[in-house]
Amino acid sequence: MEYHKIQSVYKRDERGNFILGQWSIPEFSYLKGNIWEFTEKIDGTNIRIYWDGQNIRICGKTDNAPIPAKLIDSINASTLTKNLTDKYPDLTMCLYCEGYGAGIRKGGVYRQDQSIVLFDILIDRWWLRREDVLDIGNKLELSIVPQVGEGTLERAIEIVRCGYKSMWGDFVAEGLVMRPKVGLFSRKGERIIAKVKHKDFKVK
Repeated sequence: MEYHKIQSVYKRDERGNFILGQWSIPEFSYLKGNIWEFTEKIDGTNIRIYWDGQNIRICGKTDNAPIPAKLIDSINASTLTKNLTDKYPDLTMCLYCEGYGAGIRKGGVYRQDQSIVLFDILIDRWWLRREDVLDIGNKLELSIVPQVGEGTLERAIEIVRCGYKSMWGDFVAEGLVMRPKVGLFSRKGERIIAKVKHKDFKVK
């Protein structure tokens, strides 16, 4: 299953600039004062790793999306398949990761080689909670996107607008991905997840 679209917090004008204060979906307006979990947004490429209980299948954002050869080599050279075999035989799951590092977008600021960092897991129809993603990710010896903090949507927007230091080094992080403390879905059955990037506040 391809990873769903993550909505930006605000609507945009015809030039692509944020229309400040105009939430992109009504759910954000309704939930803006609730507690959300913030994780660092990474400038990379979406990677899906399917595990059927015996073998892994590596895909990009779509089934036909190209994947850097160095990234595939890095995944295959890791202990991921062995750990999945040892820890989760006969269990089907999809690991959603970000491929990052030198040669992937602006990934050279993160690391000089290429690797993956885990941010979500789907088992059957269940999207796992953050604590469960951490548990499985640690057992599989995978890096996991760092949690920056929690608070309201307005707080997340202010953090990103001002610019905050990345967990990966001495540079401004790309942005944040925000999820309600309790996982929620819209009337259309879509997950409620928001994103905001530091560059969103640069007027075009």
